[in-house]
Amino acid sequence: MRRHIPPEIKNSALELRKRGGSIGIIAKSLGISKSTAYEWTKDMEGAERFAEIGRKRWIDEIQPLGAIGQRKKRENKIALIKSDTAEQLKNFKSSPELEKSVLSVLYWAEGSKGRGMLKFANTDPKLMKLFITLLRRSYLLDETKFRVGLHLHWYHKERDVKKFWSELLGIPITQFHKTYHKKRSKEKVFRKNIGGICFLIYNSDDLREKVAHYSYALGDKLIGRP
Repeated sequence: MRRHIPPEIKNSALELRKRGGSIGIIAKSLGISKSTAYEWTKDMEGAERFAEIGRKRWIDEIQPLGAIGQRKKRENKIALIKSDTAEQLKNFKSSPELEKSVLSVLYWAEGSKGRGMLKFANTDPKLMKLFITLLRRSYLLDETKFRVGLHLHWYHKERDVKKFWSELLGIPITQFHKTYHKKRSKEKVFRKNIGGICFLIYNSDDLREKVAHYSYALGDKLIGRP
């Protein structure tokens, strides 16, 4: 049996549409389906203009509120994860074996496997700092064998970026290679970062072999040989 809807509800739908109410808002406010709200308002005089008002209001008022709500929801979720992680690591204790294992896995995942030198690259300063710190703790190194290469975008200030990486990694700028500047792309959209791509290089094939084979042996130890 077809539901009887009082005419004043339809009139309310028309009035809401005139005021820029979207189909979704009309349906929710009056307790009707979106398809019904659309059928009632699609032929009204100025329907397209009212729809445009609704779209503009959504862009200007409702969409930003939704974005703020989503950002707040994410912030709360991250705060909870951080708190839980801190609790899990409360009694964490490091060891030389653990640090060498973490170092080797990092290299296995992000390091270059080419011969001649140990090379590790990333955009994340915290990850680069972790890698070089563990490298220094795990092996006896000759600091003069370190080199740093940078790939920068148009918006990076080379002098400032070099200073940033030099201080973070503890490597003098005199040991930096010539900077590579990427061509600006009008089509490609990317997220800006603080220091481009940083390439950390240690000129020793012997060290590369040690770190790489430690990671392979660790993998075999954890999961067995395939």
